[in-house]
Amino acid sequence: MPEQYFTALLARVAAAAAAGGEPLVDLGRGNPEVGPPEHVVRALAESAARPDVHGYAPFAGLPALKEAIAARYRDVYGVEVDPGREVAVLPGTKTGLMEFALCAVERGGTIVLPDPGYPDYLSAVALAGARLTSFSGFDEAAAAMYLNYPSNPTAAAAPAGVFAQAVDWAQRTGAWVLHDFAYGDLVFEGRRPQSFLSADGARGVGIELFSMSKSYGMAGWRLGFALGNAELVRRIETLQNHAFAGIFRPVQEAGIAALTGPQDSVEERRATYEHRRNRALAALAGLDAQSDGTFFVWFQLPEAVTVENLLVEHRVAVAPGEGFGAHGAGWARLSLEVTDETLDRGLEQLRAAFA
Repeated sequence: MPEQYFTALLARVAAAAAAGGEPLVDLGRGNPEVGPPEHVVRALAESAARPDVHGYAPFAGLPALKEAIAARYRDVYGVEVDPGREVAVLPGTKTGLMEFALCAVERGGTIVLPDPGYPDYLSAVALAGARLTSFSGFDEAAAAMYLNYPSNPTAAAAPAGVFAQAVDWAQRTGAWVLHDFAYGDLVFEGRRPQSFLSADGARGVGIELFSMSKSYGMAGWRLGFALGNAELVRRIETLQNHAFAGIFRPVQEAGIAALTGPQDSVEERRATYEHRRNRALAALAGLDAQSDGTFFVWFQLPEAVTVENLLVEHRVAVAPGEGFGAHGAGWARLSLEVTDETLDRGLEQLRAAFA
């Protein structure tokens, strides 16, 4: 297995903080600073207080939860899915990243990964006993492809036509496609969330992962979905029947409350990140920096400045770009999932370092 990137990153930041000196500002991790809306927490508490919920929930998930995410896909993304056949309930979408590789690729097969890309995709390749290649060097013999828009770490929105191109490639080669849609609702400058499943033929060749963590602030609740190809959904549910014993029913019922209740918190969360993104881009003026969505800003480090230098000498932590792939060298990822006060302090220290 590869080194777990975020475990190592957190350890380096913790060690720097423990070394003493000026207070350290951590802009390196993507951990929501605001939790779920009140009605979602209330639904969890009320459900957990009932005596009938503490046994095992259905291994495949509550039908009402599958219907709720299917309704969101219809109403928000313009995509129709069959909740009975085309939706799997996951104990978090990180789990889904691993399950897809195990269920879609034979040992020794090749998986195409974005570079820079989310480091845990590498873990999925390793668990499946597969080989990896990047978009810049893959051939038609690959067995599967991971896509991620808006992207972690580059914060790029989906280029026009990219999903149609992926479907065409998969249809020609018999390969599978996974689209990691974790940040789908967090897009800026008037963009609309764009689901991979909205592309013609997408359900025939792949699945999309939807995370409750990013849209609803439910990080740590471990609840997400795989939607799309019925055969892949069946394989994932079969694997989960052997590996897990379902998800705590109150968590699922809180998920229903999030998906079917007031949605104003989703827009408020998105708008907050866009406002912070604007402040960050202004502070990084003069550098190559971008953020079309997510709660990250991806920027090129000035010459002679390193992430280690920022951490040790200037007491501000950002995520080093090389941890996301070879093409990330010389870049860094800045998180907007901090309070406004913390962000402003961190941006001030970055400006001082770059000066």
